[in-house]
Amino acid sequence: MTVPAQSAVEYPRSPEVNPADPSFWQLPHAARLDAFAALRRLDRPAYFVERPAARRRPERGFYALVKHADVVQASRLPQVFTSAPGVTTPEPARWVRFLFGDSMVNLDAPDHTQLRRVVSRAFSPRLLAHAEEDIRRVAARIVDDMLEQRPDDFVASVASRMPFEVICNLMGIPERYRPEIAGRVDHASQNVGVDRPLRARLRVPGRGLRALARMHLMMATLARERRSRPTDDLISALVRADVDGQALDARRLGAFFSLLMVAGVETTRNAITHALTLLTDHPEQRTLLAEDFDRYADGAVEEVVRHSTPIIQFRRTVRAEHALGGHTFRPGDRVVLYYASANRDETVFTDPDVFDITRSPNPHLGYGGGGPHFCLGAHLARQEIKALFRELLSRPTALRAVGPPELAHSNFDNRVLALPFAFDPPAS
Repeated sequence: MTVPAQSAVEYPRSPEVNPADPSFWQLPHAARLDAFAALRRLDRPAYFVERPAARRRPERGFYALVKHADVVQASRLPQVFTSAPGVTTPEPARWVRFLFGDSMVNLDAPDHTQLRRVVSRAFSPRLLAHAEEDIRRVAARIVDDMLEQRPDDFVASVASRMPFEVICNLMGIPERYRPEIAGRVDHASQNVGVDRPLRARLRVPGRGLRALARMHLMMATLARERRSRPTDDLISALVRADVDGQALDARRLGAFFSLLMVAGVETTRNAITHALTLLTDHPEQRTLLAEDFDRYADGAVEEVVRHSTPIIQFRRTVRAEHALGGHTFRPGDRVVLYYASANRDETVFTDPDVFDITRSPNPHLGYGGGGPHFCLGAHLARQEIKALFRELLSRPTALRAVGPPELAHSNFDNRVLALPFAFDPPAS
């Protein structure tokens, strides 16, 4: 671990506490949590070198914000800690942004403010009420199919289906498009935050961009159809939303849909999968939830999101000098907001490594640290997780994970590739 010359603190150099090193993300989950705990004990944010200085190329690195209070403060100062040019690693190339448009997560005011107002206006109370009814129907159908077909992978058969079907129904995606979209989403998202060999890094971007381009073309086609023949769905609302004369054109609609499919589907899918693992590993918590679901369901959802933290981190770029966490940041500095660490901060959460569905209060940062980029889909995600587990726990045949989840070695999201599960016989 490298420290800039302006800091007098001597940080440990062990690669086990270096999240800039891809090998760090291949460590066991517990080892990474221990490393973040060690970083939280430091008196200022640690600095990590991602790319050493070379001829005509400056050093590139970032400061790790690992404490709950620091992540919250940076999240709520968007004029200092900005999202542009990008919050993921690597940052989107300029030509990609020009061709496909900027994702909402990579925008700052006033562009972000305007776009969020258009989208928020489209999420009318009527649309949300209809979506909640649909969520309950989708959950029941998925569990019915699961019990009939008896699959062995929870991710493919249950966790992935729930958010994908809900979002497609919400957007008004015709059935004929859905199989192709599902494949495109996988291609576009499977390598985000994952370290890969050089040949794969050269090959996969073209495949991912083709997937993205195809989704944008689908959205452009649907946008034209909905403008001439609007229906009661989110695409119609977005292309007709009138906020200061603004609605979403085809390019911005495509960028929003890509964000919704990749972020909305992936994060909720992972939370659902981690939930089954956690309830299997903590049978007393599962019993508590099953015996009084209405009392404990909301707390259980929040604790699943805190404990699993589906999005590990987002990046910010410093635009103005600012003191935070014992360090003065300067324009051009880059910081990483580690939600996975903030959600285990001992100064905020008692026994943070314990899974406790009765935890209250639970000010986790699983949907972001507040501010203008707080997750727009948080309400729907909560409803999806709650509705699915109401169905799963109310059926006479119980299910449980029968092995550890297969995790991607990602520094961006707590992604589950597969989870074996089995069915218990009905209680006599």
